[in-house]
Amino acid sequence: MAELARTRVVVTGIVQGVFFRAATAETARGLGLAGWVRNLPDGGVEAVFEGPRGAVASAVAWCRTGPPRAVVERVEALDEEPERLTGFGVRY
Repeated sequence: MAELARTRVVVTGIVQGVFFRAATAETARGLGLAGWVRNLPDGGVEAVFEGPRGAVASAVAWCRTGPPRAVVERVEALDEEPERLTGFGVRY
């Protein structure tokens, strides 16, 4: 069984109003990850990815580009203790 990992990311740039949350959720679900994604008041996007270490790394790497209309300026990633989340949701 793959080692369980959890990473929280904060993405800045032009990442709101460009379907970043929806695309992040689709990507995470496709990778079999649990967690969530939400917009931040400062214009950024925050997400938590939890699952096999390789899949989490793939999701974080995807955030560095994001969906086609996004202009990602920075991705801050912080590893955290897994909480054994289930499902991946979009928070509002």
